[in-house]
Amino acid sequence: MKLTINGKPIEYTGDPQMPLLWVLRDELNLTGTKYGCGIAQCGACTVHVNGMAQRACALPVAAAENQLVVTIEGLSVDGDHPLQTAWKDIQVPQCGFCQPGQIMQAAALLATNAGPTDAEIDTAMSGNICRCGTYPRIRAAIKSVAGASS
Repeated sequence: MKLTINGKPIEYTGDPQMPLLWVLRDELNLTGTKYGCGIAQCGACTVHVNGMAQRACALPVAAAENQLVVTIEGLSVDGDHPLQTAWKDIQVPQCGFCQPGQIMQAAALLATNAGPTDAEIDTAMSGNICRCGTYPRIRAAIKSVAGASS
């Protein structure tokens, strides 16, 4: 299978039903994408496939063939994407485990809605669970980036 991960062409010859998450983590050593629940309910494994937020734990790698896949590592070369910077400035993370998925979900939201309301942010982010409860800071970080780009 031909994959494009973070702009790089990849040839994958393994099981086409293998979840994309395990290809990313175990085969390509892109460990920023996290395993949370394994059933696409928590959002820790969120990546972009052709710009759309997708749960890598439930997506067979075959579904990513000939698609553009972006992980948290590919969001920015230096970790200076505006959302990553806002996350640091606002001190969003506590434990940090869910944050790559949160950032990827937020990036997908802002790519389609540059000025989301609080309700739109809450709706878009509702499938990403933060056990530490940093939701107000997540919303503030998203709003700060949306405000900067408007």
